Amino acid sequence: MNPNALFANNVFSVTQITNYIKEILETSFSTIKIEGEISNWRPSAAGHIYFTLKDSNAQIKAVIFRGAASKLSFKPKDGDKVCCTGSLSVYAPQGNYQIIVTSMENTGSGNILQMLEERKKKLAAEGLFDSDKKKQLPAFPKTIGVVTSPTGAAIRDILNVTKRRNKNINVIVLPAIVQGEGADKTIVKMIETANFYHLCDILIVGRGGGSLEDLLPFSEESVVRAVANSKIPTISAVGHEIDWALCDYSADFRAPTPSAAAEMAVPLLADIQNTISLYKQTIYEAVKQKTEQKRLLIRNFNPENFEVRFRNIQQPLLNRFETCYENLRNNLNDRIKDYRQTIKNAVTILENASPQTIFNRGYSMVTDENGNVIRDANIVKAGQKIKIKPAAGEFSAKVE
Repeated sequence: MNPNALFANNVFSVTQITNYIKEILETSFSTIKIEGEISNWRPSAAGHIYFTLKDSNAQIKAVIFRGAASKLSFKPKDGDKVCCTGSLSVYAPQGNYQIIVTSMENTGSGNILQMLEERKKKLAAEGLFDSDKKKQLPAFPKTIGVVTSPTGAAIRDILNVTKRRNKNINVIVLPAIVQGEGADKTIVKMIETANFYHLCDILIVGRGGGSLEDLLPFSEESVVRAVANSKIPTISAVGHEIDWALCDYSADFRAPTPSAAAEMAVPLLADIQNTISLYKQTIYEAVKQKTEQKRLLIRNFNPENFEVRFRNIQQPLLNRFETCYENLRNNLNDRIKDYRQTIKNAVTILENASPQTIFNRGYSMVTDENGNVIRDANIVKAGQKIKIKPAAGEFSAKVE
């Protein structure tokens, strides 16, 4: 019978057509190998692992049940290129088809991981990830800025943690698209807006978990540069703990989740209050001790013995002053006597050397008619007129 005629002439329920597809797929592809790139790797609490296998044009849901997962020879992650062996199955309640993986081989890194690794090396070479450029978070921020989706789980987690830790801190939401085309541009715009208007003291940039593709906007070069150039200290909080993005490296701090970012940024109010109380008590005790010491010191100074105490301090100083005064006066008197004797001796020497004193002893000065002093008799000629000057007066003579 022609299947097309069967489908054209009958009306099927959703269950019937789904079961028909399920039978065709599961019997036709009971064993199959599919090669692709892992995305959205999600281990469950029961031990099963759910993920997506994709290439550049299509994707297929995949699951590894606990028994097969325990036999894997390596630890798969988003971006790994793998070859999965298993069978196709249809999950009727949701109308989805998937591959149930029984074994997996690692065939290398996917295109996205290679691209991210190359970009990481390029930006690292420019110094965007250098640790010496990292800024410290302020100890007491007043406002926290959050660049994320205003409707996502990340902002709800951040608000809940902030309210629990310190209700006095404000949170400003800078709404951005965090997934898909154009997401990187809105993230960059919000980071630049926060810096231009100085909107906050700490800036959290991130989103909740998702596949490697979902997180790609936070690895775009423009976003990484905007985070690195932010004057406001930044915390990157992209996805879950196992997720990563390139802005994790350029941010000042990396948090494993948005909730953890809030824990890092928001100081616990109780801790601040306890610290203030401790400092208050320490200062109080120090002031109390100093006050008690001064009180004991002042207690000895009462009106009855204050003057006696003052005299006891003053008298030795007065005695020292008197002694110094006497010593100074005696030294000055001795110096004056010495100077007087020196001057007297100089006067005596000058008086003894005076020509008048010599004349008074009986000496005279003999000169020729021109006033030249005659010191040698041999130079005087007979008949020469000379002048003689005794102690008093003057007279002339003629040499014979």
